[in-house]
Amino acid sequence: MERLRRVSKEVLTVAVLALVLFSARSSLADHYVVPTSSMEYTLMPGDRVLVNKLAYGLRVPFLGWRLISAGEPVAGEVVVFDSPESGKRLIKRVVAVGGDTVQIRKGQLLVNGTPYAVADDPTVEEFGEHRADLNLSSGSGSRFGPREIPVGHVLVMGDYRGNSHDGRMFGSVPASDIYGRAIAVFLRRGDGFTWRPL
Repeated sequence: MERLRRVSKEVLTVAVLALVLFSARSSLADHYVVPTSSMEYTLMPGDRVLVNKLAYGLRVPFLGWRLISAGEPVAGEVVVFDSPESGKRLIKRVVAVGGDTVQIRKGQLLVNGTPYAVADDPTVEEFGEHRADLNLSSGSGSRFGPREIPVGHVLVMGDYRGNSHDGRMFGSVPASDIYGRAIAVFLRRGDGFTWRPL
């Protein structure tokens, strides 16, 4: 009987610990494995990325309902969300927020008429403190916009502009549907453990 009590206590302790860990992963922080090349050269297939799920607020564990809002995504941030088409989890870069007018002309991303590309290097875009190293080997994708992003929404694109299924196809995403902000790559195939802030 005593042994059964000890085993039950250990099982309960492990179950509570597992619940706490899974709750933290659901609401606080998680990792994401990059499945495709759509974010090259910033992210490569197989990269493991640390995601801050508290970046935009606190959510109910396992359900995803937002309890407390803590701001909205800004242009340049790499975010994780579910595709509005398939429900599949995606990772892309926010290129515009509600109220912005976006277009792509001659391969250049323009937001409110201003290009994000660095003047002497079209493969680099700067969004304030965030930098995107683009893969333009397949071009920049088709002509897009001008399109105004609805208030409360964001437009997301992959950094591999000619090889990314993103907001140019499925439209803007409600900012409230963004699960979290990608902070850094912590594991890259071939390089092992690393720390590449995003």
